[in-house]
Amino acid sequence: MFEEHAPDSSEQIDRELVQRAFVFACDRHADQRRASGEDFIVHPIGVAKICAGMRLDTATLCAALLHDTVEDTSASDHEVRAEFGDEVADLVDGVTKLTGITFQSRDDRQAENYRKMMVAMASDIRVILIKLADRLHNMRTIGAMPKQKQQDKARETLEIFAPLAHRLGIHAIKWELEDLAFATLHPRKFAEIKGLVNQQREEREGYVSRAGEYLEKELEAVGIEGEISGRAKHFYSIYSKMTKKGREFNEIYDLTAMRVRVASVADCYGAIGVIH
Repeated sequence: MFEEHAPDSSEQIDRELVQRAFVFACDRHADQRRASGEDFIVHPIGVAKICAGMRLDTATLCAALLHDTVEDTSASDHEVRAEFGDEVADLVDGVTKLTGITFQSRDDRQAENYRKMMVAMASDIRVILIKLADRLHNMRTIGAMPKQKQQDKARETLEIFAPLAHRLGIHAIKWELEDLAFATLHPRKFAEIKGLVNQQREEREGYVSRAGEYLEKELEAVGIEGEISGRAKHFYSIYSKMTKKGREFNEIYDLTAMRVRVASVADCYGAIGVIH
């Protein structure tokens, strides 16, 4: 789990404690199945892997593995606390409490209030991170749910969880949540945009490569070392722009984005000057 998803942080993880959490979760979820028919333990393992990818600590990985044990099995808070300590138990308790609140309104102000309530209820930011990982894994495996539940979860993901990930600066999770929700709510439009984007893949990759090489030379000329990367805009972002501006796909010109990472704030402003 650690080498594949967080190679830089794996040596700092208490593997023995995480292994104990894994065994505990396997034992408590042993007779449970997901809607897909898979063993339930697949879900907490998936959540823990996402948390490992965020380079979170031992307590968070343990809590990710255990996050459904108190809510969905015979395990008690006291038992988790005695076995894994207060830190892990508090995280599990925080996730359990967040799971207990539901969001039904589609009003923007209510969505904002719900996000604020989630943050206020979670005294530890790691609770929110586990909850985001929980939602991401559920969205990745949403196909086995009844259709109406898929729609409800996808809307909730767009209105609550993706904006929350954005506020925390976890952009990769935000983008994936949005695209998964978009694919669930508008499957035909998602497939159409994905196909159009893929048609231009070679041209786009060539442009990004040339632009990156040019920018690297310009930065070197003023003494700035930077790590330059490029990516395609994610599908929901393109769809949102088309919808808000009333444009067709061929009228959207900023289908790629470039990122420049530098060592200091001064270099950041210097890079902005070069780009402009």
